[in-house]
Amino acid sequence: MKDTMVAYIQELEALMDSVMEHELDALDQASELVANCVETNGIVYTFGTGHSHVIAEDVAFRAGGLVPVDAILEESLTGNSKVFQSMYMERVEGMAEVILDYYDPAPNDVLIIISNSGRNASPIEMALGAKQRGLNVIAITSLRYSKGTTSRHSSGKKLYDIADVVIDNHTPLGDCILSHPGIPQPFGPASGVLDMVLLHTLIVGSINRMAEEGKNPPVFMSGNLDGSDDINLPLLEQYRGRIKIW
Repeated sequence: MKDTMVAYIQELEALMDSVMEHELDALDQASELVANCVETNGIVYTFGTGHSHVIAEDVAFRAGGLVPVDAILEESLTGNSKVFQSMYMERVEGMAEVILDYYDPAPNDVLIIISNSGRNASPIEMALGAKQRGLNVIAITSLRYSKGTTSRHSSGKKLYDIADVVIDNHTPLGDCILSHPGIPQPFGPASGVLDMVLLHTLIVGSINRMAEEGKNPPVFMSGNLDGSDDINLPLLEQYRGRIKIW
């Protein structure tokens, strides 16, 4: 049993090595877009359906992370409840336009979309709508998965066709990285681990970029450290009313 767990970790490490080898340029480009957004008083929006919403949510209101991050969490798409329903709702066109109208992003904002397959209607429509509104779009996806499936959007496009920067998590078609002769389907999903690392790496890169340029990036201090209110409350006031997840 321990051998299987070790194998899972080793497969994740191999994927991480592949990301390190091939995705640093894309991460650097994406970090520049995010840094420029924050420097021009913009908001960094994150969006994902199903399990991908967990990745989007993890960088919002986060100790050590950027302050102006707003995770778009539409309950009918996240799978927090009514999971079976959300699986079908993410395939429905029209929802993303309603969501974007509600958030009303500005052209200097950035939208980061996490979608492993990149094939469902909601992430694709979010990307198309954001581009129409003048936003830069960053995709975190699996190109092998996406290119191995058909689009569920009427345009025939996948998420990677639309995004300004595509960050490939290198996970396989179907996401899972382990198999067993006694189990007909593969198991051990990898995208959640890889996507979490990629998104935090992107945020870290943007923070460092701003600091290297002599700017003062708005970064949350852990609320459980003494003196954190002195740092965090002025930053919260600066963006109050603009970030809906707060």
